[in-house]
Amino acid sequence: MLNPRIYCDTPNDNEKAHHYLWHFCEGIPKAGHITIFDRNWYGRILVERVERICNEEEWKRAYRKINEFENIIAETGAIILKFWLEVDKDTQLERFKSRQNDPEKRWKITDEDWRNRSKWKEYEIVVDEMLQKTSTITAQWTVVESNDKRYSRIKILKTVTETLEKELST
Repeated sequence: MLNPRIYCDTPNDNEKAHHYLWHFCEGIPKAGHITIFDRNWYGRILVERVERICNEEEWKRAYRKINEFENIIAETGAIILKFWLEVDKDTQLERFKSRQNDPEKRWKITDEDWRNRSKWKEYEIVVDEMLQKTSTITAQWTVVESNDKRYSRIKILKTVTETLEKELST
């Protein structure tokens, strides 16, 4: 089993001494390789904004910085695919309860997940804004309806396949 939590570390002191995007530069793949980011540079305009970890000036500036950062990555020939997995509140609650009650899945749920759930409305607002302000020609968002896991997996695989076929054939 692959535990994604080990890949989502918070920045260390050295990384905190740099611009917040610096933390992600090491993960950018070299030519011909793939990197999958989870909990990436969008944290500044989502979690850090909702949790008041950064101030308004910082998260507002982050929109421009994120778009510039992704444009730089795309200029090197990278293909950027961004997926937002949309789950409704009832489905999320079902999944949380299921994880909590299953010893093999309990690691997937924390007190933080429950605490963040209480901020659902605020997250809805910031997610909508994020999708609008950071979907660009070089890095468009694909919203994936994810109440049905099978449907969402197929949509992601189709999007990846179609995009790669289109981009690599030109």
